Amino acid sequence: MRLLWLLFALSVIQFGHAETDHVARQDNLVIVLSWDGMRHDYPERGHYPGLRRLQNEGIRAERLTPVYLSNTFPGHVSLATGAAPHVHGIVDNVFFDRQKGLYSYSNNADWITAEPLWVTAERQGVKAAVYFWVGSETDWQGTGASYRMAPFDGFRSESEKVDQIVAWIDLPEDRRPGLIMSYWNGADTTAHTKGPDHEDVAEVIAEQDKQLGRLLAAIDTRQLWQRTTLIIVSDHGMTAVTESVEIHSVLEAAKLDVQITGGGAAQHVFLKNIADRQAVRDILHLQPQVMVFEGNDIPAPLAAPNRTGDFVVTTRPPYTLSREDSLLSKAIAWISPLMGWSKGAHGYDPALPDMGGIFFALGNGVAKGRSLPDVHQLEVAPTVTRLLGIEPPTSASRAGILLE
Repeated sequence: MRLLWLLFALSVIQFGHAETDHVARQDNLVIVLSWDGMRHDYPERGHYPGLRRLQNEGIRAERLTPVYLSNTFPGHVSLATGAAPHVHGIVDNVFFDRQKGLYSYSNNADWITAEPLWVTAERQGVKAAVYFWVGSETDWQGTGASYRMAPFDGFRSESEKVDQIVAWIDLPEDRRPGLIMSYWNGADTTAHTKGPDHEDVAEVIAEQDKQLGRLLAAIDTRQLWQRTTLIIVSDHGMTAVTESVEIHSVLEAAKLDVQITGGGAAQHVFLKNIADRQAVRDILHLQPQVMVFEGNDIPAPLAAPNRTGDFVVTTRPPYTLSREDSLLSKAIAWISPLMGWSKGAHGYDPALPDMGGIFFALGNGVAKGRSLPDVHQLEVAPTVTRLLGIEPPTSASRAGILLE
């Protein structure tokens, strides 16, 4: 009888601890900021008190390895779903779907084929707030974030974003989100236009860091660190490019009717006339500095259902497949030599050093002053859900990052 009572008492104690831990986790706040185009070594480019504080008081990874293609839209959806692009469907910033047609920088969640974090949270009773993130502007399979900003505005300042994040934090307990996600401009535009090593890159990061400091101060003032975790990531790095391989032009010159989609690192070639396959194959294989794939030889990360070309062409830096078609891109190409600018690009093999991004974490559940080796973009989503005490997104393919 005494043994039964002892077992009962132990079970009560264990149940009580489990319930306490669960309540504490459900009360947590996780804030995820993505700084576009922040290469892993950019934090060393200047004096950034905000990032330095995260490194000293929290965790910094040496490098965040992006998915392939290492571009903005695939990267952000992978960060949100824990799934690779060929699973979540956003295989590039621009791509062609044989059934749905052309996708071009769309924020419509209907294109996404894996569950994003804000839906994961809402489905499990945690309110989410999203200030610009790929796919967040519309509901995903009938569910969306409780709070979201739309439409996307690339000129919206980080100061305004911080103001809104703080306003969400200050909501009454029953209305306050447990998950906040926000896209920041980072160094992407400047590094693309002026080159990844231009001095202005450090200046734009300094402005981002200033706004980060405002957010840190707001959390300090409210004494929220015991239940708040702040995570900063990026979608990709950046590298210098100097040469363009014009597969568009050579196929046009041969009067071959094809559709080409994609960016500077990889492009999909869709045949409009199947009889042109051999002619297209011959021309593509003659081009310098490219790799050509077709059929079963197409790498798995580039082989999404209905979204893969008859041919996939890739290259490596300093080469790019981009063609200056728009008036703006032509103007930039003309003025760059006069200004002493170079050109930056990404989308390449994630293993290349320059493609690596950043990962910082501070606050609840994070060890102090610890460094990590490489972490992977696909590990971010399950890390967030573990901090929230909920199950990861349904298509997440990896475990989370150990932060303690």
